[in-house]
Parts: sequence; C-alpha cells; structure tokens
Amino acid sequence: MTLLLRSVARTDRGLVRRANQDAVYAGVHLLAVADGMGGMAAGDLASAITIDAVARADGDHSESGLVDAMRQAIEAAGVRIRNAVAEDPTRDGMGTTLTALLFSPGNTAVLLAHVGDSRAYLRRDGHTQQMTKDDTFVQMLVDEGVITPDEAHVHPRRAVVTQALQGDPVSPALTTMTPLAGDRWLLCSDGLSNVVREDTIADVLATHPDREACADRLVDLAKRAGGPDNITVIVADLEAVT
Repeated sequence: MTLLLRSVARTDRGLVRRANQDAVYAGVHLLAVADGMGGMAAGDLASAITIDAVARADGDHSESGLVDAMRQAIEAAGVRIRNAVAEDPTRDGMGTTLTALLFSPGNTAVLLAHVGDSRAYLRRDGHTQQMTKDDTFVQMLVDEGVITPDEAHVHPRRAVVTQALQGDPVSPALTTMTPLAGDRWLLCSDGLSNVVREDTIADVLATHPDREACADRLVDLAKRAGGPDNITVIVADLEAVT
C-alpha cells in the first residue's frame, strides 16, 4: 500500500489587518505556514524569507535525513532574516513563526517542525489532537499552573511569543512520526486558532471530507469571529493507493 499526500492551502487578510503577513507553502513533500510579525512590511518579509528558504527542502529526503534537511532550512532562513535586518536596521525586531511538515518519499515518515504559535493538528482514528505546543508567554503560565487553558484564550498577553525566527539561533521542536492512511493534518496561523474553538475546528475536520470545502469553512469561521488577524490554513490528507 502506498500513501498519497493531497493538500489544499488558503490564506486570507482577515477583516482588520491592512496587509497579510502570513506566508504558506504546500508542495509535494513539504507543507509550511509562517506568520510574520514586526509591523509595517517587516512581517511580510520575514515570513516570505522563511517560506522561500524552507521550500527548498521540498525534495526526496530519506527518513533518517528529514531532521537534518529541516534544520538546515531553518538555519538558512535565520541567516537570511539576519542579513535583511543588517541591510535595513528599521527591520530590527521582525520575525516569523514556522510550522511545517516534511514527508519522506512514499510518505513512510513525516517530520513536524515548530517554532512560535502557529499550530498543527492531526485527526486520526476519529480524534483530533493538537500536535504542537505554543511558544508563548501564556502557554508558559499554563505549563506552570498559573492560569488555565480557558484563561489563556482571553489573557491580554496571549500574543506574546517566547520564540520565533528573528535571525538568532532557535531551538525548533522536531518530531518524527509514522503517517497512517486516513490521517488528516491541519496547519494554521493563530488567526484561526485564537478565535475558533478547538472543538469547532475538530468538528469541521471531521464533517468536511472535501479538503477545499474544509479549508474554506475554517477561514469563514475565523472571519465570522471578527477576523482580527490574518488567517492561513493547510488541510492535508494521506490517502491509501493500492
């Protein structure tokens, strides 16, 4: 049995922001979402630089080579961001999140890479689970038991990230998994996850088998919730081919 990766990507400015600082890539072996930050055009640039650098990893990497390929891509993105700031000091402080999936040939293995507060969800065997942990101040408070997850959703500092790609060395979370037929992945920026409840996201993933309809519905729900931020989603399915 062979597993075939099929995906669809959507990105939307939302209803409040003047520009879309998210960037997205959905290729043969690689899926990636980056949410830029830093104001003005800097966030656009940081996310675009990162997606361009990471997209170069979209190739045939053995299972044992996935981690090295992704580390090199993330390091290259950091160097390019650092150089962009050196060229124009007004860009100082720009950065971006990154959540990416890199599949081996034949989709026999997948690497999940994560920095920041974009997210990856996996629906498998009828259950949806968040597979990334936010690199944020409020997540740190949740981990320490200071606040509850429900309180984190409305905390005034919920947008403060503790790690992002800004040109300095980072420690991305890297997890290798074995894909299964029927897996459905959702990668998204916080323009979705900050305004749409996780149980609602899970319900949409379960009840919209068509990927395009699923992605469109998620974007629509974020906009119905006010669309305060840019909204980017990738919905990807692993289908068995005999």
